[in-house]
Amino acid sequence: MEILWFCLVAIMIAAYVVLDGFDIGTGIVHFLVGRTESQRRRVLKTIGPLWDGNEVWLLAGGGVLYFAFPALYASSFSGFYLPLMMVLWLLIGRGIAIEFRNHLDSPLWRPFFDVVFAGSSALLAIFFGAALGNVVRGVPLDSTGYFFLPLWTNFQPGPNPGILDWYTVLVGLLAFATLTQHGALWLVFKTEDILEQRAQKVARMAWYGVAALTAVVTVATMIVQPQVLANLRAHPWGYVFPALALAGLVGIRLGGEAKPFLASCAYIVGMLTSAAFGVFPYVLPANTDPALGLTVWNSATTHYGLAVGLAWWIPGMALVAGYTVFVHRHFAGKTRLEEDGY
Repeated sequence: MEILWFCLVAIMIAAYVVLDGFDIGTGIVHFLVGRTESQRRRVLKTIGPLWDGNEVWLLAGGGVLYFAFPALYASSFSGFYLPLMMVLWLLIGRGIAIEFRNHLDSPLWRPFFDVVFAGSSALLAIFFGAALGNVVRGVPLDSTGYFFLPLWTNFQPGPNPGILDWYTVLVGLLAFATLTQHGALWLVFKTEDILEQRAQKVARMAWYGVAALTAVVTVATMIVQPQVLANLRAHPWGYVFPALALAGLVGIRLGGEAKPFLASCAYIVGMLTSAAFGVFPYVLPANTDPALGLTVWNSATTHYGLAVGLAWWIPGMALVAGYTVFVHRHFAGKTRLEEDGY
């Protein structure tokens, strides 16, 4: 049951990154693709009906984490308190910028909200990537299962790291490049004419950064976290996850509109599942003494609680998944600017 919930949490996080990832990526390329007021409105309209529904996956993932692995939730939310508060404010600012820019008919406020939308999206991508890097690298857990990390120390992933070191910064840059590409490919899929052409150009440029950073981060991960190689040696079938990421990365170079975007989704899922497989059975490794790390066994709630939670999780996630499919099908096709709405 603990392994099942570990897989469910990994799937929900991957679903969030795929879905809200193109929202965040759209914000990153907002000014690169949309250079006039009408063009920026068209860019925003591609995510207008979708972005708040996509963020439900983040709330659901956090709720499941709190219920299934309460020790992990308590430890990580106290140790990562500062960056989590920063992420919260970035999410708030991004949501306000999306909703308010068209409610205030002002030549001052609209550019301001556009800057907030683009800036918060870019910082969110970097912070989410750095957070993943911290989980893979490990944190200085003590015997009680708690830790504290300053924002940075000496930028080395040693026994006394900060939230930012050379490894987590690398992962943050990879996340930024990945979501930039993902958002640009979404705009290729959803827009036409000059916006589609600009988005294609941004996606092509971002691909080279993603490919280079993927290679560098892969090698760095093998060095920083020995558990990854140990798991691959013990379970060779786990190579299916990096193979999926590689196939997605290559598939992005294929022509068309939908295929590259779907390949980007596959790449993101492959990278995240590779990270989850690499650190298993840890949900939060300790970079000092591996025995102090939080695993699926010592951080999970009771077997009875996990079983009851599964009975509630199935209908709840069926509703969320059904709503997601309905909204995406209802607003399928190219987005065109109209006088009302986004």
